[in-house]
Amino acid sequence: MKLDSTLKRLIEPIDQDAMLAQAQGWSAINTGTANLAGLAEQATALADAFAALPGEVEMIDPAPVTAIDAAGQEVERQFGQHLVLRVRPDAERRLILTGHMDTVFPVDSAFQEQRWLEEDVLNGPGLADMKGGIAVFLHALMAFEQSEHARRIGYDVLINSDEETGSLSSAPLIEQLARGKYAALTYEPSALPDGTLAHARGGSGNYSLTVTGKSAHAGRNPQDGRNAIVAAAALTIGLKQLQTEECPVNPARIDGGAANNVVPDNAVLRFNIRPKSPAAAESFEAGLARLIGDVQQAHEVEIHRHGGITRPPKPVDRRAQKLFDLVRDCGALLGQEIGWQSTGGVCDGNNIAATGVPVVDTLGVRGGAIHSPDEYLIVSSLKERAALSALVLHNLATEDVF
Repeated sequence: MKLDSTLKRLIEPIDQDAMLAQAQGWSAINTGTANLAGLAEQATALADAFAALPGEVEMIDPAPVTAIDAAGQEVERQFGQHLVLRVRPDAERRLILTGHMDTVFPVDSAFQEQRWLEEDVLNGPGLADMKGGIAVFLHALMAFEQSEHARRIGYDVLINSDEETGSLSSAPLIEQLARGKYAALTYEPSALPDGTLAHARGGSGNYSLTVTGKSAHAGRNPQDGRNAIVAAAALTIGLKQLQTEECPVNPARIDGGAANNVVPDNAVLRFNIRPKSPAAAESFEAGLARLIGDVQQAHEVEIHRHGGITRPPKPVDRRAQKLFDLVRDCGALLGQEIGWQSTGGVCDGNNIAATGVPVVDTLGVRGGAIHSPDEYLIVSSLKERAALSALVLHNLATEDVF
């Protein structure tokens, strides 16, 4: 493969100034995951932008999601709608491209403005993670649609509103759209500012354990009480004993309790696990079930479990490696050295890989310091990464990659 005149014509129209203007405009809209008004405004702006592609934009309502509040009650969580664009749905070979419109910065965050740090480095909320990434794949698709080979493939675009909190309300949609696809491209920022891709990923699970004991007076009849806080502490110690190198466990918070003279009858323990393999996740689940049973019996309390694995581990199999190799080879044509490394972070690529579809999930911009007020975008990477994706799309359309 070489960068011939056909491929040069493919990438020449990519307009970095237009991409930057879009990314800056989107960054100016606060889209913290809980800011439903901001997400609705962003969705409208994205629908207008993606109207440049063939196919129709559709807004999909979030799936129902519940959480456990501090009192141990199950409550419904609210999320924004998800954007879907389907192009050539009857094509024999179809792809999925994904991004997310939400950020980690709430509507009352102090980090709302953009500022230039250097000539090619722009600081601003969501510029790297991942409004710049959305501009990358929009313009890659716009360039690819001008190619005579575009008709050979179809694709679905998904931009969800809840990735930063685990994609709980979009997970069924991700699975539905990903299943059966030829390949998947996801536009999280590169793993490192030099463009390094994330390779294999561990998984992630979030849990809440609600402990219900029995209240009693701490001085008159404490023996009649069943202390939920003590039981939650026993669970916490037990969780750390379940931890292995293959499955780190992080007890994060205990809510509940009562006045100092009352045996507390309620507590909520929240924790996260990071299994590195499906086997490690299964082993932890079995251990957790035993732990819950043991603590219930020893402390005479009831324990209700909520949550579970929300991001399955993402190993890189033979087909996925071929997709990584394709991205590397396309980068070499453009003078971009593309490498990869495994990471403990998670994203929608985990969910996609669980459907058996090969995915590269860090094709977005180069930048850094994401999830902090120091987040920055390397502006020249907008066109650089769009050109990379345009070549990848061309090869997915014209070659039998797998």
